[in-house]
Amino acid sequence: MKLQVTSIFILMLSTSYAHEFRLRNNCPFPVWPGLLGNPGKETPLNGGFQLNLWETKVFHVGYGWGGRIWPRRDCDGNGHCLSGDCGNKIQCDGTGNPPASLAEFTLDGWGNQDYYDVSLVDGYNLPIKINPIPGTFRKVSDSYFDCNSAGCYRDLNEICPNELAIWHNGWKIACKSACLAFNTDQYCCRGAYGTPQTCKSSNWPYNYPAIFKQACPDAYSYAYDDTTSTFTCHGNPETGYEIVFCP
Repeated sequence: MKLQVTSIFILMLSTSYAHEFRLRNNCPFPVWPGLLGNPGKETPLNGGFQLNLWETKVFHVGYGWGGRIWPRRDCDGNGHCLSGDCGNKIQCDGTGNPPASLAEFTLDGWGNQDYYDVSLVDGYNLPIKINPIPGTFRKVSDSYFDCNSAGCYRDLNEICPNELAIWHNGWKIACKSACLAFNTDQYCCRGAYGTPQTCKSSNWPYNYPAIFKQACPDAYSYAYDDTTSTFTCHGNPETGYEIVFCP
């Protein structure tokens, strides 16, 4: 009986600390979100599904969840997508293939604080925005990064340099990061360039990350772009998040 009571208590605790997520598609075409939990964390909704124009999908994750969500576009009936592909599967069971815009979350950290950001470190394919859901959070400071919207709202494909672009039928459909395109230690912030002090524009042959940063100042443009890209929020009692494609 004692084991049964303990199990019920754990179930109630995990349920009461569920975060609501809302995925909304504002693009003028279907989007196939990909989802992946961090190591040891669940992957919601079997990792992927189709989200039609103006459609919203709601799901919940447990206390302490962490993971990433990204848009895939132009997927066919076999599950192959022209950007953000998951190895020809609609339901991703691993990481998607860059380039793709990423929404990243680490929930319920020290002091019950959430961390979230939009990252272009792996490149870009669609505009994306993260909104804390009103009524589910509390601000603890006047900081710009406290419970505000994070995202990249511009179509970076329009300004993507040709050497970074992914093309399809004469159109740019995604934009690689410099790391993905050139695979050098400088752009990938590794080896001798693997610290915030050495991974910087003065060591890059060309400042490609600045193209992303100028267009989307609230999004990560390279690995150590933390100070102007990481947002935090405290729950009331637990924060919910809306992720909008083509906001």
